[in-house]
Amino acid sequence: MTVTDEVPTSHAGGAADTAGARVVAALSDDLDAGFAVLYEVYRGAVFSTALRLCGRWAEAEDLSAEAFLRAYRALCGYGPERIAALRPRAWLLTILANVWRNSLRSASRRPQAGPIEEAPDPPDPGEGVEDAAARRETGRELAALLARLPHDQRAAVVLRHVTDLPVAEIAAVLGMPEGTVKSHISRGLARLRVLRGAGRPGEEQKGGVR
Repeated sequence: MTVTDEVPTSHAGGAADTAGARVVAALSDDLDAGFAVLYEVYRGAVFSTALRLCGRWAEAEDLSAEAFLRAYRALCGYGPERIAALRPRAWLLTILANVWRNSLRSASRRPQAGPIEEAPDPPDPGEGVEDAAARRETGRELAALLARLPHDQRAAVVLRHVTDLPVAEIAAVLGMPEGTVKSHISRGLARLRVLRGAGRPGEEQKGGVR
């Protein structure tokens, strides 16, 4: 799939991207200024999604940068009608998902960037020291567990429970039916529960994992 094929449009259901209309209006008015608006609005969602998909801070930065670069190149070839029909959040995350998949295919040809446990959540300047420390440990645990999921399950769980997308939008991003997305989310969460229990002495493990 090429970047110019990655264009979810406004007919899909699910929760609205409330900033999307503002971004589309800015892009329609001036591409470069509009792209700056798009970047400011969605850089956090793109980076946090990338971080939970790959588990490594530096790699997430690379994936995010590549996704935005591809997005800008694609927008340069879009006409007014195509821009007007754009759903920016789903479109950007579709590009990111494809960049991530490409990175997985080439991962065996480059050295590992670092252990998966070194991937904290993005910092929140307003939180206290205790909350930051607790969140960091939770983030490390989550990153390590997510890395053990099959790729489709990992993507579905991250988009639903980290990026907080509705199922319909996840289906558009991943290019699969909503029923398949729901199945990946359910199986992924079940597997995470088993993996989390297996790593904690004294907790009972329930059921198998497929």
